[in-house]
Amino acid sequence: MKSLREDDHSGFDRPRRRSRPRTKERPDYSSLPTARIISVDRGRYRCVLPDGSPVTAVRGRLIDRKGVIVGDVVTLDGDVSGAEGTLSRIVDVAERRTVLRRSADDADTFERPIVANADQLFIVTALADPPPRMGMIDRILVAAFDAQIDPVLCLTKADLASPDELRAAYEPLGVPIVVTDPEADLTEIRATLNDRVTVFVGHSGVGKSTLVNRLIPDAHRATAEVSDLTGKGRHTSTSAIAMELPDGGWIIDTPGVRSFGISHVRTSSILGAFPDLSEFADECPRGCHHETGAIECALDDAVADGRLSEERLASFRRMGRAFA
Repeated sequence: MKSLREDDHSGFDRPRRRSRPRTKERPDYSSLPTARIISVDRGRYRCVLPDGSPVTAVRGRLIDRKGVIVGDVVTLDGDVSGAEGTLSRIVDVAERRTVLRRSADDADTFERPIVANADQLFIVTALADPPPRMGMIDRILVAAFDAQIDPVLCLTKADLASPDELRAAYEPLGVPIVVTDPEADLTEIRATLNDRVTVFVGHSGVGKSTLVNRLIPDAHRATAEVSDLTGKGRHTSTSAIAMELPDGGWIIDTPGVRSFGISHVRTSSILGAFPDLSEFADECPRGCHHETGAIECALDDAVADGRLSEERLASFRRMGRAFA
């Protein structure tokens, strides 16, 4: 005979599962349209279809909250008309060709993806007002090499200072360099950007937004002066945005940065970006960090034998100090 307590609780059993078990088969999205993410704002993703039509979308429930960034190619379900008040749904994110990442600082090991699918990175640096920071340039270069994105050093405000010192520092690395000022002809820069997806990264106040507005007249990117008090630029762009160039290709403009952490980068990935140095480094003793004064470093032997230029090794080692 059951106790009264057992009888009182007999109607409170856990309900049986009535939903169907999850299947391991992924849905087929092959017939759905794809689009490029051009901006992200408070859970809304601005996309562009292949024909140039704009669409606003939200994440599907199976897409991670941080799983979509500017530059991603996504699959859309639902209303893709782009009509006011309509929302599409992101149901899949294509595998990324490249991902540019940074950490907040070197004490922060959490890497933050900034841009997906860029194949070129413009390191935009003013020659004056604010003065160039080689440490910042080196860090962004390291991040570019790690992401396997082609770097280009873009020197602005050439009307205020000479580019010769920075040319001497970075030409030995084989990094292309373009120089401009507010009135300069942009033919060379346009040719460098043509038919490529290029992310612009740089310190605040270096003229990044000014350059974007000249390349894409209807971009209307906000610009600001450098602070007289600190000598540093004020943040004007607040989020990354992708914009199509009139003659083909895309620019992804990113907010100005005052630091660029690279704690997520392994030093071996940097050496891998220099095949000629890697060849000599294979002769180094195990555990060699290839720094100045490293015992029996084969890179020094290559310089002594004339097989490697001293300037190129010095530039490479300067980049290595970005990890210090």
